[in-house]
Amino acid sequence: MPPPSAHAASLFVGLGASSGATVAEVLGLIGRALAEAGAGPGDVAALATAEAKAADAALTAAAARLGVELRGYGTGALGRVAVPHPSGRALAAVGTPSVAEAAALLAAGPGGALVVGKRKSAPAAGPARVTCAVARGADHERNGTDHGPARTPPAGRK
Repeated sequence: MPPPSAHAASLFVGLGASSGATVAEVLGLIGRALAEAGAGPGDVAALATAEAKAADAALTAAAARLGVELRGYGTGALGRVAVPHPSGRALAAVGTPSVAEAAALLAAGPGGALVVGKRKSAPAAGPARVTCAVARGADHERNGTDHGPARTPPAGRK
């Protein structure tokens, strides 16, 4: 991943993960999505996912390694977000047509916009178990405010 930039973190990474996802798969996909956005890990303000996955070991480990919080959103909130790539599979599995894109947009707050749409991981063996999207917050000063009900603080960062 590129080095952190000098400006304030303004990107929010939304993640979906199925059982068996590894931290390496999560971080690899985040790295590819950030590179696609021309950004690095220092540009990430927070990770976001479905409330049901907010305690997932791979996602919490990824947040800890990046030194950011992991925010969780309920399926009702996720389902109300208009996204460019809704998924029938996500709807059947978790009750919302989008996790990664919707979570990224909710974390970015009002006026946030996707800069990288949903991407799937590409593990060497087996199916993709992680999806990722990146959104930029419209109000960089509000990035530290509470945009979601469930929050896991980053390890070692206050």
